[in-house]
Amino acid sequence: MKKLVATACVLLLACVAPLAAAAQNLVISNARIIVGNGSVIESGSLVIRDGRIVSVGAPTPAPAGARQIDARGMTLMPGLIDGHRHIISGNAEQWFNSAPQRMQEFLEAGYTTLLAGGGPAEGNLELKRRIDSGQLKGPRVIPAAQVNLNNMTPDQARAELRRLVGLGIKFIGEETINPKPPTPTQLENLRALVDESKKAGALVMVHAVSPEAMIAAVDAGVPLLVHTPHYGWLTDADAKKVAAAGVPTLSCTAFGVPLFNVFNQDNVPTFRDGKKWPDDIIDGEGRGREAGYKAVNARTLWDNGVVYGFGTDTGYLPVKGLAQELKVLNLMLSMRDIVKLMGPNTAAFVQMSKDIGTLEPGKLADIVVFPANPLDGYWNMLNATLVIKGGEVVVDKRGNKPLDVAGPKR
Repeated sequence: MKKLVATACVLLLACVAPLAAAAQNLVISNARIIVGNGSVIESGSLVIRDGRIVSVGAPTPAPAGARQIDARGMTLMPGLIDGHRHIISGNAEQWFNSAPQRMQEFLEAGYTTLLAGGGPAEGNLELKRRIDSGQLKGPRVIPAAQVNLNNMTPDQARAELRRLVGLGIKFIGEETINPKPPTPTQLENLRALVDESKKAGALVMVHAVSPEAMIAAVDAGVPLLVHTPHYGWLTDADAKKVAAAGVPTLSCTAFGVPLFNVFNQDNVPTFRDGKKWPDDIIDGEGRGREAGYKAVNARTLWDNGVVYGFGTDTGYLPVKGLAQELKVLNLMLSMRDIVKLMGPNTAAFVQMSKDIGTLEPGKLADIVVFPANPLDGYWNMLNATLVIKGGEVVVDKRGNKPLDVAGPKR
């Protein structure tokens, strides 16, 4: 991650993918169902028609020809959402050679929705197109573009945002700056960007890496914050201000925590980009203090009512990034809280609350199925057995069992 306080990302609201053409009619029975709204059904059925959930809990008449899945002993949860993920790395054209494998890794980790917060914008748009058209199997992708606030005037910032909206999305650039409060130029450009975004129907996201930067962004009217500050302690008053402004914030709590056995297999701690830990943590105080700031600030935001969602802001293996983020979140939050954080809170951040985030009637059938209960520990969220995206079974790891059993013919 090279971007810090002054990196602003434009999230285009028109980027939500349509329902997959391969949506099925399904009945999943005998399952523990973690709805995502705070309730848990210990043994129930979930009925899917045309890719959407029509009932949860008690059995209801199945759609004609519905396929039956017996999930006895398993647990259902809403499909996972990463509110800020780096997907394409390096040259986009070359990356697409491995795209089927890369996107399958996301699906197998349980992800059904990703906000692509980094990488080449043209590549992200092409990725979204291929997934939406069925040419490539993967989670739905919501692209975002980045605007450099350092080397432009307010008028240029406005023009850049209008250009992005006209294109659909385009990667603009990233800039590393001092993690303390934004400079007057950055703030002036940020205010112009926010003002123009309201006219254009876009949302501005900011990487606020210090409490001072977070409050400055909120004061500038920024509607979304990408991750928890890792450069200093948030006060309750700071967090209350974010909550009162109604600004959802993503986690990214594992930013400063040492990572093992991803970039090497020698049990040597690295930073999330593979560089040495803690020496190479980007724009932090050093000595690993960032890990403490992140975790405690997460709890401060949560306790003061901020809509706190899930975002890894990572570019390495999906299941490894999921494990890293979950283990740090679980230091400060219960698994019941983490379910809310990963589901409805992240759905709100990506502007898809009406469609994803909980397993309720009317929502898209985005479901991940685990062999054990995630409420017993985050490690039970690291081995998805079944993944369903928009009613389509996209991952099935049930061994030699048939995918499902056809329902009665009518």
